[in-house]
Amino acid sequence: MKKGLKEKRAASLLRELVSEALGTLNDERLRGLTVTDVDVKRGMYDAEVYIDKSIYSPEEQKEILKHLKRAAPVLQNYCLESSGWFKCPKLHFKFDDSLERQQKIEELFEKIKDKK
Repeated sequence: MKKGLKEKRAASLLRELVSEALGTLNDERLRGLTVTDVDVKRGMYDAEVYIDKSIYSPEEQKEILKHLKRAAPVLQNYCLESSGWFKCPKLHFKFDDSLERQQKIEELFEKIKDKK
């Protein structure tokens, strides 16, 4: 489904605001996270926030997601105050695996190229 301009603008703003909000937290693990993308659902009720996972082990990722879930209301409140919106989407955090998928695709293309 195509995203409207409103959703794209909201996603862009949320990406910046969530990054800023993470920097204000007292938790060192959360302060160093990098937001790679935000996907706002239609109606602005939910937003999936994608975090770079390249330097974290699977155990660290689980721990970080647990801390992010606890910090979500604080992050949402920061975004609400900073944006001036009437409501802020509920934030859901996930680790971004698009870089891994891209590398696998490139490896497949290299294998195909080598066979020719």
